[in-house]
Amino acid sequence: MTYSEQWDLEPIFAGGIDSPALTQRLADLTAQMTPLLEAVQNWTFATDQPTFATLTQITEQLQAIEAGLKQTGSFVNMIQSTDERNPQVAPMMGRINALENDANQIDVALTKKLVAMSDADFKTVVSTPALQAIQFNLTEKRTNGAELLDEATEKLINQFALDGLTGWSDHYDSLVAEIQVPDGETTLSAGQAQNKFESDPDPKVRQRVFQNWYQTWDRYSPLLTDTLNHLAGFRLTDYQAHGTTDFLKKPLATSRMQPATLEAMWSIVSQNKAPLVDFLNRKAALMGKEQLAWYDTWAPVVVGDFQPQRYSYDEAADFIMQNFKAFSPKMASVAQTAFEKRWIEAEDRPGKQPGGYMTDLPETDDFRIFMTFDGTPNGVATLAHELGHGFHTMMINDLPSWRQDYAMNVAETASTFAELIVSDATVKAAQTPAAKINLLDQKITNAIDMFMNIHARFLFEQHFYTARQNGLQTTADLKALMLAAQKEAYADALTDYDPLFWADKQHFFFDDVPFYNFPYTFGYLFSMGIYAKAQTMPDFEADYIALLRDTANMSTEALAQKHLGVDLTQPDFWQAAADSIAKDVQQFLALTADYLR
Repeated sequence: MTYSEQWDLEPIFAGGIDSPALTQRLADLTAQMTPLLEAVQNWTFATDQPTFATLTQITEQLQAIEAGLKQTGSFVNMIQSTDERNPQVAPMMGRINALENDANQIDVALTKKLVAMSDADFKTVVSTPALQAIQFNLTEKRTNGAELLDEATEKLINQFALDGLTGWSDHYDSLVAEIQVPDGETTLSAGQAQNKFESDPDPKVRQRVFQNWYQTWDRYSPLLTDTLNHLAGFRLTDYQAHGTTDFLKKPLATSRMQPATLEAMWSIVSQNKAPLVDFLNRKAALMGKEQLAWYDTWAPVVVGDFQPQRYSYDEAADFIMQNFKAFSPKMASVAQTAFEKRWIEAEDRPGKQPGGYMTDLPETDDFRIFMTFDGTPNGVATLAHELGHGFHTMMINDLPSWRQDYAMNVAETASTFAELIVSDATVKAAQTPAAKINLLDQKITNAIDMFMNIHARFLFEQHFYTARQNGLQTTADLKALMLAAQKEAYADALTDYDPLFWADKQHFFFDDVPFYNFPYTFGYLFSMGIYAKAQTMPDFEADYIALLRDTANMSTEALAQKHLGVDLTQPDFWQAAADSIAKDVQQFLALTADYLR
């Protein structure tokens, strides 16, 4: 079967950005805001007991509004992803952002009601049969809500955020839309250029494209410096207004994760870099270099007369579905549906944003995937990664909306598990030592990203926020912070780095999720634990789905204890994952010993 590489957005809102259905949906959402806010403000425990029918209705309507905003926001964002310069996107997204602000104000008002209750009254409320399914979510709101300011102040902060936090995040997207990277007589989009310097087998091509890439981003760096400074400044001011200078407090709370878990994870990562340095050094030797450059780290290792496998989109789809099926027929079925119904945008063409994502669509009970497929094994793994997100979405879409609001760290668990299935399968399917070397390289390079690249992002952001508390940072400051972070994270194993990585990595400019980095490493290592369990269980699919359905119903630590029987605050679990990576490295070193130049 031939699968389209262009997604179909018509079933969501027919007609694109000008869709009458989109306009009507936003009008409907607008009309619901004021009556619902008034209902929340007028609600009392005394008049609603014992059934709490009104409170139940309020929570259901608020969840429906949030789902509608997710549906419309995702749709407009998807249009922007494939057409960066569409002038209609910004006004429409501004309208949706304003509605999200209104919805957030309703949420604040509801949270204030929960906080004001006595412990006994709250226990009565969450024990009500109609509200038991969202008991954890209501409890979480009440706990976090204790730090909220008065409603008027919270409303003002949220209104300021539209042109502050969100405004600066949107400004970044506008700047990136202008970025075009010259490459000889052609011009590449940011996404195309990144794919090329990361995957081209020719070191001269990689170096040339990366230098052009760096120079292009450098021209924009003063504007990007302003953007990052002001985005972070708004966030720090918001934190301070809520009584804290701990900039990791909210990211950890958002991930439903204890500081001890984060500390345990990074401690093990820092202690287990030696095998990865050995890998990087061996990779350099195979390329005829003493050390790798930044742009070499993703390049394929090719020994002898081996030619790296290239996959057509159809071949990638079939390979993914085949290997998903071995672990979970339902996962394979979801992937098949996504390919057949054109839920995936994968075409390599100009005008697209760099990167990739999955976005869920709660009102149509489906999802869409955005990426630029390049035919490499890494491209196949990326496709599998996003389909893992999609499977997660489809396994929980019958739950209340708040029970689908899983944290990013466990979100990356489902996606990385799917990626592991495919990467492991490619290694096992290798017919020759040279092929196995090439595929092991791809697999370990992913570990490099999690143990070194992501660690560098975390270190940079940690040091940047510390410095930003004392004032604005210059472009030179940001370059120095990133260079120091990369050198530490990569254990000085490279000849040169990317001091502008803070500029070209969109994650640093997201307004909704600060520290959009450590959840990736968490998800990677956590998924390795799940993958190891999957090898030993006859009915793994049912247990895996049960875990996914709990991802927005308890803390991260409780989830791990319930479904894996492990304590994430202790080093044992994390060390086991690191040991598994070291075994892959040892295999790579053994296989490549005969190919040293």
